[in-house]
Amino acid sequence: MSSNAARVDDDPAIRLRDLTVSYRGHPAVHHLSGAFGAATLTAVVGPNGAGKSSLLGALGGTIRHFEGRIERDPALRVAYLPQASTLDRSFPMRVHEVVAMGLWSRIGSFGALRAADRSGIDEALAAVGLSGFEHRWLGELSAGQAQRVLFARVLMQDAGLILLDEPFSAIDARTTADLLGLLQRWKHEARTVIAVLHDLEQVREHFEQVLLLARERVAWGPTAEVLKAEHLFKARQMAEAWDESAPACRVPA
Repeated sequence: MSSNAARVDDDPAIRLRDLTVSYRGHPAVHHLSGAFGAATLTAVVGPNGAGKSSLLGALGGTIRHFEGRIERDPALRVAYLPQASTLDRSFPMRVHEVVAMGLWSRIGSFGALRAADRSGIDEALAAVGLSGFEHRWLGELSAGQAQRVLFARVLMQDAGLILLDEPFSAIDARTTADLLGLLQRWKHEARTVIAVLHDLEQVREHFEQVLLLARERVAWGPTAEVLKAEHLFKARQMAEAWDESAPACRVPA
């Protein structure tokens, strides 16, 4: 075991014990055990339909029905950024209102923003390169600009655990580079980032840990060790062999 793998296991932000997540009555994540290290950048990769988004949903609390255990500090604040396709840019909201939603856990739906909150929104927009966009309508933005707004909302949540589902899908290269820089900032601030990604070169360059998933765990550990040809080939084989009509797997009591 590498020293990096040992450090992850000794100081986990989240530990999974025999986690099984079902989607529409069928297994999406199957008997997954392991640990996400604190203050690390971990990419979750795998073939289409490998259970990556289902895993993030369980970690983020949007999927509440699963078997096995997800262990983390209850006080750990979590920010969850779903796929960009879930954002309705036609909804009549201004940029500053979307970013302010990151304060919901503190001020609720009807709480008033303080001067410090407004300053924080300005700083978050500046951090993602959108100074001066506060009063733009969401529908006026490009896909890349809208994704920057969502990252600003995550900044406002001030979370120790950040979950990102395909955060760089269908956005331009400059936006991707800027937002990858924000991930490095979060790592330096000792935040834990778990991101579902498809671009393996991006993963190799920017992420230190990888979970390769094909509904089951294929490999999990340091990036160079996980993204070996034999592991990627095995993941493809497992995905192709999977029976979509299989019933949900039940862990014996």
